[in-house]
Amino acid sequence: MRACGVCRTDLHIVEGELKPHKLPVTPGHQVVGVVREVGEDAGSVRVGDRVGVPWLYWACGTCRFCRTGLENLCDSAVFTGYDVDGGYAECMIAKSEFVHPIPPGYSDEEAAPLLCGGAIGYRALRLTGLLERGGRLGLFGYGSSAHMILPVAVAKGVEVYVFTESESKVRQALEAGAAWAGSARGELPVRLDAAIVFAPAGWVAVEALRKLEKGGRLVLAGIYMTPIERLEYELLWLEREVKSVANVTRRDVREFLEEAARAGVRPAVKVYRLEREFLEEAARAGVRPAVKVYRLEDANEALLELKHRPPAGSIVLSTR
Repeated sequence: MRACGVCRTDLHIVEGELKPHKLPVTPGHQVVGVVREVGEDAGSVRVGDRVGVPWLYWACGTCRFCRTGLENLCDSAVFTGYDVDGGYAECMIAKSEFVHPIPPGYSDEEAAPLLCGGAIGYRALRLTGLLERGGRLGLFGYGSSAHMILPVAVAKGVEVYVFTESESKVRQALEAGAAWAGSARGELPVRLDAAIVFAPAGWVAVEALRKLEKGGRLVLAGIYMTPIERLEYELLWLEREVKSVANVTRRDVREFLEEAARAGVRPAVKVYRLEREFLEEAARAGVRPAVKVYRLEDANEALLELKHRPPAGSIVLSTR
């Protein structure tokens, strides 16, 4: 393992908000590493390949969901850092058919957040339907996923509105191309054609529904959310709909990596080490998620920051 992104899902697992599947377990599912050994049936994967290991560790390929392209809903799916040990470690084992080549041009730290935050955000963005027809999109919560897909949506002609309670994130969203940014509790002069909720709070989903246009779609992109209380029918009336995103498929990950590479996406990486000097930012172009890097042994500090002081960008653990 060279780098592993720190995801809010890791925090939900560590704190028991997601029912444990394996204890003890090593978290981490945004893993970038180099293949050290291969088994007999490793296919095209070779020793020395740089690959990524995402949340979907394995799917059966034979159930009715897998057969219809929905392996993210596989009845027997296994998830990295949840059902099997993940990337908060120096080494791990992965399934060759479920690892992804990392496009050249990305550093290990740049590539790690693309495997989950980028991929899940991309799947959620596709499910809004706005990539094909344009319109107004609301992003509720401005963390790792939102700040990576905002430029993608803007480049496709989508008008993006960002909802966050952080003044610094409001400024960052506007600088990244948002048409508007502010509090989720505030009023908008327009209605949204679709919205994606990244924040794991039920009240945010209700606020998003309040801001939808007739026929609008709300996409819930988190693996965990607090209860959605007092959901009045009038918020769903006029053919509004709610759709959740559950995991990602291999296609989601590879399509997002390929599209990012074709577009020349070069995330600018702010690398931090606890009580150590700042390193220089990487090249500045395209989608630019800020990535804060901790040493592997400081994983607990990284999780605490994600919980109490979540950055607009991503957090990554590094073995270097």
